[in-house]
Amino acid sequence: MKKIHRTVRLSDQAYDIIKASILTGELSAGDALPEERYARQLGISRTPFRDTLARLAAEGLVVQQSGAPAVVAEFTKDKSLEFLELRYVLEVYNLEKVLPKVDDAVISLLRDNLAQQAAAIKADNYSDFMTYDRAFHAIFIDLNPNEELKKVVERYNNDLSRAFLLLSSTVPASAGDALSEHRDILTAIEDKSHITARNKMILHLSNVEQRFMKFYENQK
Repeated sequence: MKKIHRTVRLSDQAYDIIKASILTGELSAGDALPEERYARQLGISRTPFRDTLARLAAEGLVVQQSGAPAVVAEFTKDKSLEFLELRYVLEVYNLEKVLPKVDDAVISLLRDNLAQQAAAIKADNYSDFMTYDRAFHAIFIDLNPNEELKKVVERYNNDLSRAFLLLSSTVPASAGDALSEHRDILTAIEDKSHITARNKMILHLSNVEQRFMKFYENQK
């Protein structure tokens, strides 16, 4: 685990490090986070580490316990599906709202992103592909000035990052389909067919859920 650099607020750095460890699977559901041990590993005092735990608990990534160390929150199929449903509702709504704001600069960003997705697939680098996949969707979210919506999106993206980590073994088989679906969304936007773009986003998000469900069915 990384150590703290003193040029940035201690609790902010600790928060970034522990959060990244949870989202990448370095820390698993149920892992204990004893204050003394982790504060020592990070090279900070227990007070900023407590602040870190409080922030992570507010985001649903950590569960704080009276008289016992905080633990990494459990992650279940049902919780995954709840966040996928929330994602569907918010991203379709958001796309409808921001499509009039999509200009040549945004289209250029989307094209560059799809090129990065394709390059990652060609290189069999599916970790990078998943990063670019999330970035594709984030381009549309960033067009919306609603800060509260962005906070909700960040919360469910935290949990979905953990869900997609579970799906990482299936990404090589599904990445090409996801890229094709992203391209269909962009093509509709370039054609200025907002209804088609919305429908392509709905299809894509529905397919993501189906791929997720297929993964869980295969685990039985």
